[in-house]
Amino acid sequence: MWLYLAVLVGLYYLLRWYRERQVVSHLRDKYVFITGCDSGFGNLLARHLDLRGLRVLAACLTEKGAEQLRVTASDRLETVILDVTSTESIAAATQWVKERTGDRGLWGLVNNAGISVPTAPNEWLTKQDFVKILNVNLLGVIEVTLSLLPLVRKAKGRVVNVSSVFGRVALISGGYCISKYGVEAFSDSLRRELSHFGVKVTIIEPGYFKTFVTSTPVLSRNFQEAWHKANPEVKEAYGERFLAYRLKTTRLLHKICTQDLSLVTNCMEHALTSCHPRTRYSPGWDAKLIYLPMSYMPTFLVDAVVNWSNPIPSKAM
Repeated sequence: MWLYLAVLVGLYYLLRWYRERQVVSHLRDKYVFITGCDSGFGNLLARHLDLRGLRVLAACLTEKGAEQLRVTASDRLETVILDVTSTESIAAATQWVKERTGDRGLWGLVNNAGISVPTAPNEWLTKQDFVKILNVNLLGVIEVTLSLLPLVRKAKGRVVNVSSVFGRVALISGGYCISKYGVEAFSDSLRRELSHFGVKVTIIEPGYFKTFVTSTPVLSRNFQEAWHKANPEVKEAYGERFLAYRLKTTRLLHKICTQDLSLVTNCMEHALTSCHPRTRYSPGWDAKLIYLPMSYMPTFLVDAVVNWSNPIPSKAM
């Protein structure tokens, strides 16, 4: 019995391996639009796809980022300035993409742009702190997608949305996890709707990687700013020791961050170029071994683990 089961499992993985190795034809004729290409995953993905011969349309937030990317890529790669929080900027970028893709449509849309701050205990934050992250990480993804969807549908192409393991389990406070949970829900509903048109939607759920999003100085400075803005009652409830502990753990974050960004961009590339992309990719050892298993654990157990690993407020019961 166990032998038959082992054979069936082996055949399943062999079949999946074979299916996932099948590559889409005529890649050099396909256009891919990527947001957040100034640095990190977006920058690396744009250069990788350019090397493979795809026609990359890279959106950067700053002219400096766009110029640096163009220097490292071929003449095929084109850049545009895009602020995903601005409707006018998105409309202009959409028109720019239409002019370049023409009747071919847009094969790939990669919603990669994102931020991680302000992040702090919820009670230290204001509504505007949540809005700042949601505007980029969720509403920006939605508006860019809706604007470019007719072009993607025309090409029967792909939408690749960058979420996070924190879209599976909420281990930090503030708007980041909320935004990523939203990306997961938007992507799931979009995948089901667009399947009728031959469009495939994929979610990338990375663990901790060394990018600007996980920059220790940025996170530490943001945490201190949130503390200084909190009202005296909140500060008394949490205490200086709570702040000191959280700053210490934030400074140690770089030690657990994976430095090989290609683990993520390889998943993005596969989602764009494979005939049979996965619905979800979870790059990173921590994603596979810690956070995904946690997302399936009973709530009380996850709560216990999180509370054990976090500092206790000074006025805790």
